Amino acid sequence: YVGCGVLGSAVGMDKIYAKIIFEKAGIPQADYLYFTRKEIAANIDSVADRIEEKFRYPIFVKPSNAGSSVGVTKAHDKNELKEALIYAAKYDRKVLIEEFINGREVECAVLGNDDPIASTVGEIIPGNEFYDYKAKYIDNSSKIKIPADLPEETIEEIRDYAVKAFKALDCAGLSRVDFFVHKETGRVYINEINTMPGFTSISMYPMLWEASGIPYSELIERLIELAIERYKDNSREYDE
Repeated sequence: YVGCGVLGSAVGMDKIYAKIIFEKAGIPQADYLYFTRKEIAANIDSVADRIEEKFRYPIFVKPSNAGSSVGVTKAHDKNELKEALIYAAKYDRKVLIEEFINGREVECAVLGNDDPIASTVGEIIPGNEFYDYKAKYIDNSSKIKIPADLPEETIEEIRDYAVKAFKALDCAGLSRVDFFVHKETGRVYINEINTMPGFTSISMYPMLWEASGIPYSELIERLIELAIERYKDNSREYDE
């Protein structure tokens, strides 16, 4: 099959464990806390107090295992925070809380196995307050800019971090890595990795590679070749 193996796929899907690994790999990211559904249900006021001790509003609340921004809320006060915790806990037993990064949302595609390469960088310009489910799939108000209007050194930094994240999770074949670029400082923060990104002709992953010189049909061929290479590498017997 094409794409990441069990380990990379599972860790990439779990935002909390991915963040733990990114932290170990030295990749900058938003500060975070996490709680279980049982902790939230047992004493939501205590959980909210602990979050307020660490972060200023607004605060993002997310299910650890979910995609397409399902269950994600941007909380602006304590009431919204408590509602967001209950809402996220409907979707997963682990809930991630992140500091707000006032950043531009950018994405980078990675292709390869042990020696992956990174595409150019594309920018998402959200039609809503953040790039939520509605902005992604319903109202079509968000815009995509490829390549992103960023300094060359920032693009290269993002590409470097994208490859580092891909390798840290032992990914294979393809992934799309999402970042924030702080609007004031220009600092780069990883947001998350998508180990099976959208792959229609108008999805960000193939569009990034098209802009980087690899058309859709060639991209498919490369992914098949990478899957075969990975299979042979995994099944190779030890030679004395």
